[in-house]
Amino acid sequence: MLKDHPRGLFVAFFANMGERFGFYTMVAIFILFLQAKYGFPAGKASQIYGAFMFFVYFLPLLGGIIADKVLGYGKTISIGLVVMFLGYFLLAMPTTMGTGQGAVFLALGVIALGTGLFKGNLQALVGNLYDDPKYSSKRDIAFNIFYMGINIGAMFAPTAAEKVSNWILHKSNFFYDARIPALANSFLKGQELDINHFLTIAQAQDSSTTLDTLRLFSENYINALSKSYHFGFGVACVSLIISMLIFWGFRKYYRQADFSEKQKAARADMKDQVIKLTPKQTRERLIALGLVFFVVIFFWMSFHQNGLTLTFFARDYTQPSVGKGMNFWFDLFGLLPIFLSVIGLYFMLRKKSITRDRLLGGVAFVGFAVLAYLRYRSYGEVNPFTPQKFQHFNPFFIVALTPIIVGIFGYMNRKGIEPPAPKKIGIGMLITAVGFIIMVFGSLSLIGYSPKELAGQVAPVEHLVSPYWLISTYFTLTVAELFLSPMGISFVSRVAPPQYKGLMQGGWFAATALGNYLLSVIGALWSRIPLWSLWLVLVICCILSAVFIFAVMKRLLRATQS
Repeated sequence: MLKDHPRGLFVAFFANMGERFGFYTMVAIFILFLQAKYGFPAGKASQIYGAFMFFVYFLPLLGGIIADKVLGYGKTISIGLVVMFLGYFLLAMPTTMGTGQGAVFLALGVIALGTGLFKGNLQALVGNLYDDPKYSSKRDIAFNIFYMGINIGAMFAPTAAEKVSNWILHKSNFFYDARIPALANSFLKGQELDINHFLTIAQAQDSSTTLDTLRLFSENYINALSKSYHFGFGVACVSLIISMLIFWGFRKYYRQADFSEKQKAARADMKDQVIKLTPKQTRERLIALGLVFFVVIFFWMSFHQNGLTLTFFARDYTQPSVGKGMNFWFDLFGLLPIFLSVIGLYFMLRKKSITRDRLLGGVAFVGFAVLAYLRYRSYGEVNPFTPQKFQHFNPFFIVALTPIIVGIFGYMNRKGIEPPAPKKIGIGMLITAVGFIIMVFGSLSLIGYSPKELAGQVAPVEHLVSPYWLISTYFTLTVAELFLSPMGISFVSRVAPPQYKGLMQGGWFAATALGNYLLSVIGALWSRIPLWSLWLVLVICCILSAVFIFAVMKRLLRATQS
C-alpha cells in the first residue's frame, strides 16, 4: 500500500495531519463552547456552526482561483497556514462569560480564509504528483493514504480537547458535568427551572454552595469551562506550527509538482507538459464534476452532523459513563494497543509473511496485548467521558478500515470487477442512509423525550441510551466515507481540466460547504420534530442522492474517458 509512491505524498500527508489535528480539536468542542459560554439555544448555535463550516469549505474555491491564476500551489498553501495560525490564536484568547463574541466571529472568519487557501490546493498538489506516468496508476491508493493523514490527526483531536479541558477545569476545582451549562445559563437568565435539582448538582462540585451563592457558582463554572475550551483551541496553534515546519522543510520532495498550468506555460522547459483539451472535452468534464458535486452536498450535510446533532444526542440522550470493558472504546490509549496487537497477529499468521515478519508480528501481538491489559487494570468500575469523545470514532475507524477497503478494491481491480469512482460514491450514499437508520431505531425508546419537551436539558438518567447506538452509526458512516470521499477527491483530480485543477478541488469543497450550510437546517429541526423523524429526513436525502447518481452514471463514466 505504501510502496512506490513519490516522497512528496508523505510531506503532504504529515502537513495535512497536523492541520487537521488542530481543526478537529476545535470542532470537537466548538458547539459545546457556544452553548456553554453564550447560552445559545440549539438553533442559533447550529446557525453559527453551519455558517462557519460553510465558509471553511467554500473558500477553497477562492483559494483554487488564486493558486491557478496567480501564486501557484506552494505559496498559496504557505500563506494559508500562517492565516489559520492567526485565527486559532485569536480564538484561543480567553474572555469572561458572555463577552468576546466579536473576537470569536473574527477568528472564525480568519480560520475559514486560511483553510480556503490551504486545503484544496494541497490536494491539487498531491494530484500533480500523480500526473507523472510513473505514478499515475496509484492515484486512487495515494488519496486513500492522504486521507488517512487527515484522520490520524482527527483521531487524537477529541482526546486532546478533553484532556486540556479537564485539566483547566480541575485547576479551578471543578469537573465536567454536561447538565450544568444549560442549567447555569437558565438560572442566570432568570428562566424557570428546578432550583433544588440544580443546587444538588452544584453541591456535587462545591459542597459549600447554597441558594445564596448559586449565582456565583454558575458564573464561576461557566467561566472555568469557557476558559478550558479556549485552551483547547490553543492546541490548534501548536499543530499549525508543526505543519508549517514540515511543509516548508521538505519542499524538495514536491517541488516538481508545484506548478499550475499557467506557470508551466510560462516556462520554456515545461511548455511540452501543458495538456490542452477541446472545448467539448472540457465541457463534458465540468458537467460530470458538477453532477458529482451536487450529490456530495447531501453526504456532507449528513456526515457532518457529528459536530452538531450527533453531539447533541451524545450530550443529552447517551449514558455519560461506561464500565471497564467498554471504556476501551473511549480511551484512545487503550484502544490503539488493541488495534496494534491485532495487526501484529495478522502479520504473525499471514501465509505470505517471511520468518522475520512473523517474528516481529508475534512480538507486537504480545507486547501491545500486555499494554492493553495494563491499561484495562487502571480503569475504574465506572468511567465517565465527555460528549466530544465520540468524535474520535470516525477517524479511528478510517485508520483501521482503510487498509481493508483498499485491499478489497485492489482484489476487485485484479479481477476486473472494481466499480468506478462514481458508482462507489452512489454506494457510499446508500451506506450513509443505513447509518442514520440505526439512529432511527436508537431513538424509538425516546418518544416522549424530544428536544422540544426537554427544553435544552439532559434526558432523565433512566432513559439515557447505550453508547453503542452512536458507535454503530459512526462505524457505518465511516465505511460510507471511505467509499465516497477519497474516491471523490481522486475523481476530481483525474477528471478536472488541467487549467482548472485548483478551482475544481475548490469546487469539491464548495459542494461540501453547501452541505455544511444545510447542517443548520437539520440543526433547526432539532427542537421542532421527534428525534426518529429527524434522522429519517437524512435517510431520505441520502437515498434520493444515490438514486440520482446511478441515474447519471453513463454520463459520468463517459467524462472519465474523454
